[in-house]
Amino acid sequence: MKLITARFISAGIGALIFLAITMVPLILHLSGVWAGYPAWLAWVAPAIVVVIVGWEMILIPRQVRAIGYAERDEDLLIRGGILFHRVMVVPYGRMQYVDVTMGPLERMLGLSTIHLHTASPGTNALLNGLPAAEAARLREQLTARGEAKLAGL
Repeated sequence: MKLITARFISAGIGALIFLAITMVPLILHLSGVWAGYPAWLAWVAPAIVVVIVGWEMILIPRQVRAIGYAERDEDLLIRGGILFHRVMVVPYGRMQYVDVTMGPLERMLGLSTIHLHTASPGTNALLNGLPAAEAARLREQLTARGEAKLAGL
Protein backbone atom coordinates (compact mmCIF):
# COMPACT_ATOMS: atom_id res chain seq x y z
CA MET A 1 0.00 0.00 0.00
CA LYS A 2 2.87 2.38 0.79
CA LEU A 3 4.46 1.64 -2.58
CA ILE A 4 1.24 2.72 -4.28
CA THR A 5 1.38 5.99 -2.33
CA ALA A 6 5.02 6.50 -3.30
CA ARG A 7 4.27 5.91 -6.96
CA PHE A 8 1.26 8.24 -6.84
CA ILE A 9 3.40 11.00 -5.34
CA SER A 10 6.20 10.42 -7.84
CA ALA A 11 3.82 10.35 -10.82
CA GLY A 12 1.98 13.41 -9.49
CA ILE A 13 5.18 15.45 -9.27
CA GLY A 14 6.15 14.45 -12.80
CA ALA A 15 2.64 15.22 -14.02
CA LEU A 16 2.71 18.70 -12.50
CA ILE A 17 6.01 19.44 -14.23
CA PHE A 18 4.75 18.27 -17.64
CA LEU A 19 1.44 20.03 -17.16
CA ALA A 20 3.22 23.30 -16.31
CA ILE A 21 5.35 22.97 -19.45
CA THR A 22 2.39 22.25 -21.72
CA MET A 23 0.36 25.07 -20.13
CA VAL A 24 2.87 27.76 -21.15
CA PRO A 25 1.60 28.06 -24.76
CA LEU A 26 -2.01 28.11 -23.50
CA ILE A 27 -1.30 30.88 -21.01
CA LEU A 28 0.61 32.88 -23.62
CA HIS A 29 -2.22 32.39 -26.13
CA LEU A 30 -4.97 33.36 -23.68
CA SER A 31 -3.07 36.45 -22.52
CA GLY A 32 -2.65 37.60 -26.12
CA VAL A 33 1.15 37.48 -26.08
CA TRP A 34 1.22 34.59 -28.55
CA ALA A 35 -2.03 35.16 -30.43
CA GLY A 36 -0.74 33.39 -33.56
CA TYR A 37 -0.42 30.06 -31.74
CA PRO A 38 -3.28 27.70 -32.72
CA ALA A 39 -5.90 27.67 -29.94
CA TRP A 40 -6.75 24.00 -30.49
CA LEU A 41 -3.10 23.00 -29.99
CA ALA A 42 -2.82 25.15 -26.87
CA TRP A 43 -5.75 23.22 -25.34
CA VAL A 44 -4.90 19.74 -26.69
CA ALA A 45 -1.36 19.49 -25.23
CA PRO A 46 -2.42 19.91 -21.57
CA ALA A 47 -5.45 17.68 -22.17
CA ILE A 48 -3.21 14.89 -23.46
CA VAL A 49 -1.03 15.19 -20.35
CA VAL A 50 -4.11 14.95 -18.11
CA VAL A 51 -5.38 11.85 -19.95
CA ILE A 52 -1.99 10.12 -19.78
CA VAL A 53 -1.61 10.91 -16.07
CA GLY A 54 -5.14 9.68 -15.39
CA TRP A 55 -4.37 6.42 -17.17
CA GLU A 56 -1.12 6.06 -15.22
CA MET A 57 -2.92 6.64 -11.91
CA ILE A 58 -5.40 3.90 -12.80
CA LEU A 59 -2.59 1.46 -13.64
CA ILE A 60 -0.34 2.09 -10.61
CA PRO A 61 -2.27 -0.10 -8.10
CA ARG A 62 -2.37 -2.99 -10.57
CA GLN A 63 1.35 -2.64 -11.33
CA VAL A 64 2.19 -2.76 -7.64
CA ARG A 65 0.01 -5.84 -7.08
CA ALA A 66 1.88 -7.61 -9.93
CA ILE A 67 5.23 -7.30 -8.11
CA GLY A 68 6.29 -10.29 -6.03
CA TYR A 69 9.16 -12.46 -4.94
CA ALA A 70 9.71 -15.90 -3.46
CA GLU A 71 12.72 -17.26 -1.61
CA ARG A 72 13.31 -20.80 -2.77
CA ASP A 73 15.96 -23.33 -1.72
CA GLU A 74 18.41 -22.60 -4.54
CA ASP A 75 17.33 -19.22 -5.89
CA LEU A 76 15.22 -16.10 -5.58
CA LEU A 77 12.24 -15.77 -7.90
CA ILE A 78 11.10 -12.24 -8.82
CA ARG A 79 8.03 -11.48 -10.90
CA GLY A 80 6.40 -8.34 -12.18
CA GLY A 81 4.60 -6.70 -15.07
CA ILE A 82 1.03 -6.48 -16.25
CA LEU A 83 1.10 -6.55 -20.04
CA PHE A 84 4.61 -7.95 -20.33
CA HIS A 85 5.09 -10.44 -17.50
CA ARG A 86 8.64 -10.86 -16.32
CA VAL A 87 9.85 -13.71 -14.16
CA MET A 88 13.49 -13.61 -13.10
CA VAL A 89 15.28 -16.37 -11.24
CA VAL A 90 18.51 -15.37 -9.50
CA PRO A 91 20.54 -18.30 -8.11
CA TYR A 92 21.99 -17.53 -4.68
CA GLY A 93 25.45 -18.70 -5.78
CA ARG A 94 25.51 -16.10 -8.59
CA MET A 95 24.84 -13.10 -6.35
CA GLN A 96 27.90 -10.90 -5.93
CA TYR A 97 26.37 -8.41 -3.54
CA VAL A 98 23.03 -7.17 -2.29
CA ASP A 99 22.45 -3.42 -2.08
CA VAL A 100 19.65 -1.75 -0.09
CA THR A 101 18.79 1.86 -0.94
CA MET A 102 16.27 4.40 0.31
CA GLY A 103 15.43 7.59 -1.51
CA PRO A 104 13.91 10.57 0.32
CA LEU A 105 10.33 9.57 -0.54
CA GLU A 106 10.99 5.93 0.37
CA ARG A 107 12.59 6.98 3.66
CA MET A 108 9.55 9.12 4.46
CA LEU A 109 7.24 6.14 3.86
CA GLY A 110 9.51 3.53 5.49
CA LEU A 111 10.28 1.68 2.25
CA SER A 112 13.48 0.31 0.73
CA THR A 113 14.74 -0.97 -2.61
CA ILE A 114 16.94 -4.05 -2.91
CA HIS A 115 19.37 -4.39 -5.83
CA LEU A 116 20.74 -7.89 -6.45
CA HIS A 117 23.99 -7.68 -8.39
CA THR A 118 25.37 -10.63 -10.31
CA ALA A 119 28.26 -11.05 -12.75
CA SER A 120 25.84 -10.70 -15.66
CA PRO A 121 24.23 -7.25 -16.02
CA GLY A 122 21.14 -8.88 -17.55
CA THR A 123 20.30 -10.66 -14.32
CA ASN A 124 20.69 -7.72 -11.96
CA ALA A 125 17.38 -7.76 -10.16
CA LEU A 126 15.45 -5.04 -8.38
CA LEU A 127 12.85 -5.34 -5.63
CA ASN A 128 11.32 -2.00 -4.70
CA GLY A 129 8.72 -1.00 -2.16
CA LEU A 130 9.78 -3.38 0.59
CA PRO A 131 9.32 -2.30 4.21
CA ALA A 132 12.70 -1.29 5.65
CA ALA A 133 12.73 -4.13 8.21
CA GLU A 134 11.88 -6.72 5.54
CA ALA A 135 14.58 -5.33 3.25
CA ALA A 136 17.20 -5.62 6.01
CA ARG A 137 16.08 -9.19 6.80
CA LEU A 138 16.09 -10.15 3.13
CA ARG A 139 19.54 -8.62 2.58
CA GLU A 140 20.97 -10.66 5.44
CA GLN A 141 19.19 -13.82 4.30
CA LEU A 142 20.30 -13.47 0.68
CA THR A 143 23.87 -12.64 1.68
CA ALA A 144 24.06 -15.68 3.97
CA ARG A 145 22.59 -18.00 1.34
CA GLY A 146 24.87 -16.56 -1.34
CA GLU A 147 27.96 -17.12 0.80
CA ALA A 148 26.84 -20.67 1.61
CA LYS A 149 26.37 -21.49 -2.08
CA LEU A 150 29.74 -19.98 -3.01
CA ALA A 151 31.47 -21.93 -0.25
CA GLY A 152 30.33 -25.15 -1.91
CA LEU A 153 32.19 -24.33 -5.15
